[in-house]
Amino acid sequence: MKRIILTGGGTAGHVTPNIALIPRLRELGYDILYIGSYNGIEKELIEPFDIPYHGISSGKLRRYFSMQNFTDPFRVVKGFGEARKLIKDLKPDVIFSKGGFVSVPVVLAGKRCKVPVIIHESDMTPGLANKIAIPSATKVCCNFPETLDFLPEGKAVLTGSPIRQELLSGNKIAAMDMCGFTADKPVILVIGGSLGSVIVNNAVRQSLPRLLENFQVIHLCGKGKTDDSLKDTRGYCQFEYIKNELRDIFALADIVISRAGANAICELLALRKPNLLIPLSAKASRGDQILNARSFERQGFSMVLEEEQLSEETLVCAVNDLYNSRGTFIDAMRDSSQQASIDTIISLIEEAAANQQS
Repeated sequence: MKRIILTGGGTAGHVTPNIALIPRLRELGYDILYIGSYNGIEKELIEPFDIPYHGISSGKLRRYFSMQNFTDPFRVVKGFGEARKLIKDLKPDVIFSKGGFVSVPVVLAGKRCKVPVIIHESDMTPGLANKIAIPSATKVCCNFPETLDFLPEGKAVLTGSPIRQELLSGNKIAAMDMCGFTADKPVILVIGGSLGSVIVNNAVRQSLPRLLENFQVIHLCGKGKTDDSLKDTRGYCQFEYIKNELRDIFALADIVISRAGANAICELLALRKPNLLIPLSAKASRGDQILNARSFERQGFSMVLEEEQLSEETLVCAVNDLYNSRGTFIDAMRDSSQQASIDTIISLIEEAAANQQS
């Protein structure tokens, strides 16, 4: 039996692509194991899949000053030792890493133990964790054509991001019933990110009277960020977050307003949903969402409205333009070469495992 270790964590975006690979890996007969931090979000997300989970010590590598910068390197060193022992004991044929700081000791230990490692980089430019890990990788998968320029020649493969296949089989009638919507107006889905963006939430709510003239709106606004004063507004349905019904909500949506996290926009690409991206400002991040959004804009997959230009007027105008030209975006997404991400990544895993066993 072939054995694979999956790793990645710290945020849901470093786990859900691993989850998307699990059904195909099981079909191919892989024994699947997971290495993450002791109590990170990855442990909670992996638990329902009945996969053996192994926790290791994890520290964050920061670009800014923090007192934890003095202690976390020791946690990383400890994690490397724990990962190396696990790899020696578990004897995997291949390791697949989705990134995050917990993956760094696993990738480094994999190379030390002569196990092939495949890394996936979601963003346009590699984050710090993957920059450290890339020299130890056999192959590096990426989402954007531009990312190939930042990766070692011979290692880089444009794959797109693996998407949970259940998202492709939603029931729009079920979503319509859940939201109390009618069939006479198109639907906007608003996704403000896993924590909920106050800026996006406020702009959408300020624009509601004008948006509801022509659309119905489903608003995923983040934990604790629903607005009770709007709960009886006809044509507007808000949720802190959606789990099992997300595929139905996607099926119902005609267009989407979203932040520009890499995994989120790759789901929109796979679902061929015309979208307006409002990337997180460079003032609050390293600017990766802006780069992600601009790449999708260049490829014809998305419209982009930067946070600094966001207002009621610009949002309403952008939404109307997007809806009126939605067919152009759907055609561009249909023609994308990044649709078979799971097949491409699985082929890389199979090749690495076969070479290891030979």
